[in-house]
Amino acid sequence: MATLVRLVLRRLRGLRGLPGLPRLAAEMPLRARSDGAGPLYSHHIPTTPLQKALLAAGSAAMALYDPYRHDMVAVLGETTGHRTLKVLRDQMRRDPEGAQILQERPRISTSTLDLGKLQSLPEGSLGREYLRFLDVNRVSPDTRAPTRFVDDEELAYVMQRYREVHDMLHTLLGMPTNILGEIVVKWFEAVQTGLPMCILGALFGPIQLSAQSLQVLVSELIPWAVQNGRTAPCVLNLYYERRWEQSLRALREELGITAPPVHIQGLA
Repeated sequence: MATLVRLVLRRLRGLRGLPGLPRLAAEMPLRARSDGAGPLYSHHIPTTPLQKALLAAGSAAMALYDPYRHDMVAVLGETTGHRTLKVLRDQMRRDPEGAQILQERPRISTSTLDLGKLQSLPEGSLGREYLRFLDVNRVSPDTRAPTRFVDDEELAYVMQRYREVHDMLHTLLGMPTNILGEIVVKWFEAVQTGLPMCILGALFGPIQLSAQSLQVLVSELIPWAVQNGRTAPCVLNLYYERRWEQSLRALREELGITAPPVHIQGLA
């Protein structure tokens, strides 16, 4: 399956003469071409329904085999989530804060974040806790793949925004980046977004867990994640970049997000 996906990707790049990804995604805002010709946005690769089906099948198999293949998870999300992305986009349009995000198209990367400012914020603020999450878990917002296979530039931005706030959800939920923490976040995202890739990750991710972690997940963490996902308003409607100074505790209370029922840092 991995070979199939790579073959399709090579064929698509060859048809367009793409040399690869020339610049960081964060440097290229998702905006449509004014002349209506060529790709709809930076990195866009137009695909037929058959090509999308092949990419979806191959990426699903690889993502289930290795949940850490984020490139395959990204392809799966883009080739299966069109209808769901439209629902999420419409939710954002109906919300004042979400509509502003769609209008201004903010991006989250090391080139857009003022890391010095985040470091200077008070303890317990969203910005400071987000920065702490990045440091403790040794992750970077620059690792999020650019959207390529969504054939609508606004929906492509919704997908990109979802990816770039993923670490923010880890911060809000108090979840580490080990496999158990990722599965818990996927359950929350599945309820919140309905994206097929989130549902698949939530359902099949636990296959790799130990018996102890699986028991904790099923008895404690899944019910908690599902309940919080249902209670919280759409997390894509939060303009996080304008809430850095807000207390993380206050933001959790605003969203109705409760503390995790167990500490999972040592579980895997």
